[in-house]
Amino acid sequence: MDATARRGRTRSTLAAPQPAGPGLLRSAATRSLVAATALALAVTGCSSSSSKSGAAAPSAVPRLNAEDINAQPVSNLKQGGVFRNYLQQWIDQWNPYQVDGTYGDSVEIMKMVEPMLFRIDATGVFQPVSDYLESAQVVSTSPQVVLYKLNPKAHWSDGKPLGYQDFKAVWQADNGTNPAYNSANPTGYNQISDVSQGDDPTQVKVTFSTPFADWQSLFYPLLPAAGISTPDDFNKGWIDKIPITGGAFKLGSQDKSAQTITVVPDPTWWGQKPVLDKFTYQVLSASAVTQAFLNNEIDVASAGNANAYAQLKGDPNADIRTSGPWDEVHISFGSNGAMADQKVRQALGKAIDRSALIKVMSQGVPVVFPELGNHIFMTNQAGYQDNSGEWGKFDQAAAKQLLTEAGWQDAGAGKPRTKDGQQLELHFVVSDGSSQASLDMTTAVQNMLAQVGVKLDVDKVPENDLDEKYINVGKFDLATWRNTGSFPPSLVIPFYQQTSGDNVYENYSKLSTPEIDSLLKQAASTLDPTAAAKLYNEADAKIWELGHTLEIYQRPSVGAYRKGLANYGGSGLADFDYAKVGWQK
Repeated sequence: MDATARRGRTRSTLAAPQPAGPGLLRSAATRSLVAATALALAVTGCSSSSSKSGAAAPSAVPRLNAEDINAQPVSNLKQGGVFRNYLQQWIDQWNPYQVDGTYGDSVEIMKMVEPMLFRIDATGVFQPVSDYLESAQVVSTSPQVVLYKLNPKAHWSDGKPLGYQDFKAVWQADNGTNPAYNSANPTGYNQISDVSQGDDPTQVKVTFSTPFADWQSLFYPLLPAAGISTPDDFNKGWIDKIPITGGAFKLGSQDKSAQTITVVPDPTWWGQKPVLDKFTYQVLSASAVTQAFLNNEIDVASAGNANAYAQLKGDPNADIRTSGPWDEVHISFGSNGAMADQKVRQALGKAIDRSALIKVMSQGVPVVFPELGNHIFMTNQAGYQDNSGEWGKFDQAAAKQLLTEAGWQDAGAGKPRTKDGQQLELHFVVSDGSSQASLDMTTAVQNMLAQVGVKLDVDKVPENDLDEKYINVGKFDLATWRNTGSFPPSLVIPFYQQTSGDNVYENYSKLSTPEIDSLLKQAASTLDPTAAAKLYNEADAKIWELGHTLEIYQRPSVGAYRKGLANYGGSGLADFDYAKVGWQK
């Protein structure tokens, strides 16, 4: 039940603090789409039995712009070497814009092998990447027009130069107008009216029908028109392969039997030569990660629960790094059966003691876990305010009253409520690979709900089935996962927007209202950040009232990194520059 992460277009299954990067995030696949999968209560936190082991005094909440990556100039690094990372699960779909491709590990690797026009810095600001862009700017506001000037050296692995056709293909596949493209997130793309060539083949002109403040989050990463121009290519052409690349790296090998992947430098790369010779990734269960690090089999491990932290902090080869990323842990409510009733969902939100869950999760970890009162902004992010109100307040009496109003009658102490002869029995879907600590967490939720007359079954399902057969199709009453890297705020829109036929975008609960939809779209079209934040917060208050998702806490990044590893670690909001990752001399 270790939740995978979906990053602003991605989910992640780890609820306890983790280091950032592949093997940990489910990240929002591309910022335009990502935004990384499981929805089990992916809590890899600590159990009460281990809370006294290796306990550390909490530090202040990491600032949003904090980085802890052992930043070093390339001149201080050895040329060559290998960085050994891990994956939460095997990667089948590599297209980060496709609904099944938002798994954080795959998204992070795609950012190594495909063009990143912009890279976010530690303060959350998009910075153009000169390997791909000479410039990119808004040249008109009515209508909004963005002109991209491409680096003429930039090309795809098939030899074709980057051009407007690639931007146009991403837009047409991802704007939601053709349901044959199973796109995860049309946000921003559905506000574009035209993509065309500028004065020469290196210029791309993108015209918007309505203003889109977060335009730099689009085409992130850019994909080649040759690989996504048809629905079949878009949906199936990236399964088990990356057909065309355009970055400093490329896939070296994929061994599904051994569950290993390698990423190596691309000799045709026109930019600065990468420092490392190879990145390796191995699928490991959550329970195996700590020992694998201690055995010198991998170079990064989560130190986000008491047991792991207690073991890893004493390793002389471990460097504990922390940061405050955009990373939230929540419990999502489904919309089937009894859960279709808003009052039932509201009752569950009031029956779950969020502060108690946080105490369990934060014991023995050296950072504070801030309780989260917002679905869109993190606690240390500009625009944040606590909108949870009465819907995030632990109140068993109010929860019981709501269930009674919904027709579920009290059957007496210790017994499930009933309605029309049926018991109020719900299902929490979790991965069969969940850690014991995660299962302890679900047990706590079970006990809380039992106090108000709800019978909660914990359904363990195969880890590789959790997304495809349960979460992605909304087959759950309760589930949990992390949304990660959902910055800028427009990236959260697909989590809560109204569904369209079979396309749920990333709203796996399938819950929304026209008012929420409208407020989110207005916010994304508002160029003034203060006015936009006000609209996002209005929408957030409505999301709390809807009983869509119970936010629990902002998840700090706490990881063990092998000493000497440079330019990698707790990144906060920032993107990694993988070409500069390496080992100190």
